[in-house]
Amino acid sequence: MVSPMRGKRNIKITMAYDGTHYHGWQRQAGAMTLQQVIEEKIEKMTGEPVRIHASGRTDAGVHALNQVCNFLSSSGIEPLALKRGLNSLLPNDILIKEVSYAPMDFHARYSAKAKTYEYRILNRREPDPFVRHYSWHIPQRLDLEEINKCMSLLLGKEDFSSFRSSGSGNVNPVREMYRCEVRLLPGHILSFVFEANGFLRHMVRNMVGTLVEIGRGKLDCKGFQEILRSRDRRMAGVKAPPQGLFLREVRY
Repeated sequence: MVSPMRGKRNIKITMAYDGTHYHGWQRQAGAMTLQQVIEEKIEKMTGEPVRIHASGRTDAGVHALNQVCNFLSSSGIEPLALKRGLNSLLPNDILIKEVSYAPMDFHARYSAKAKTYEYRILNRREPDPFVRHYSWHIPQRLDLEEINKCMSLLLGKEDFSSFRSSGSGNVNPVREMYRCEVRLLPGHILSFVFEANGFLRHMVRNMVGTLVEIGRGKLDCKGFQEILRSRDRRMAGVKAPPQGLFLREVRY
């Protein structure tokens, strides 16, 4: 633990949330967002306005298992008391898992070394009403062996322009992919896991949408490689829906 400094202190928060009922992370006029709800509860506890920074701005309907945030505060409330107080004030689809002091130069987004995202697909004929907010239902059986072959092409440093949605603020489309794989979980859930030093706008959802075409037999690895090298978003597949996406981990 970092000793608190006089005046402002940098507070680090790790949280989990169900993004089903929110219009994403970032504040928006006329819409309920995670940033707004959390900032309001922090302000209620500390008595001061705060601006909380997240490791990444998850979209509407996207979930997080370990989202990391930080904010500056002059409040004397200790981390454990802040954690307990926030959990008593926040709705039950948001959980504060850990609160601690951080160095003053720590920033949840810019200090991150790697992020891991998971995308879940329910791959069986019948839908499941109990996982509809946490997976993409695809009734046709997908070829996991062929998907994994193509996913290996994503490893290493690549220009991921083909999987970047328009409106992205990232100037540099090159990212380094450390891990990408798909495996079958109990309940006919396919778990796609991607770990990289950063992600472009909708990059995971666009990759998954294209990989589903591989699994359906509509595209082969040669075609997938051509899409990657084209650096043209129009060549790739559809964007997978948001509800299957989870921010799993952020490494510093």
